[in-house]
Formats: sequence, C-alpha cells, structure tokens
Amino acid sequence: MPRCGTVVCTRHTAATVLLILGVPERVVMQIMGWSSTAMATRYQHVTGGILADLAQRVGGLIWEVAKTADEGGPEGSKGAR
Repeated sequence: MPRCGTVVCTRHTAATVLLILGVPERVVMQIMGWSSTAMATRYQHVTGGILADLAQRVGGLIWEVAKTADEGGPEGSKGAR
C-alpha cells in the first residue's frame, strides 16, 4: 500500500496489520467498530507476505505428508490405500 497520512489510510493499515497478525475476524470487527464482515473485505489487504507464508505452510504440509508416506507411515500403508 502506498504511504498516506489520512484517517482512511490509517484504518486500512491498522486492519491489514491485524490480518497479518492473524487476529480473528470477530476480534478485528470489535476493535475497528465494524458490524459487518464486508468491512474487513474493504479495509484488509492481502499482502505478498501473507501469500508467501501461506504457500510455505501448505508446501510444508504437503511435503511432510509425502515424506511420511514414503517412510511407510499411516498414509503410506497398504491399508490406507
């Protein structure tokens, strides 16, 4: 997001920081004074860092399951197929 000094910009920044911190939406709504989840959609911006973190977490999960299967874990046993 570009730098901005208006109240609206600071609300966008605050809402996005709460998203980055993983604060539950209901808590964000309480803090920001919103009564509708549509406001979160309007004010919170998904950043490249959020997407990269999610991709890393999903990738780690996939590769961990594959590794367990290769080692003959529960996902790799004949009974699980």
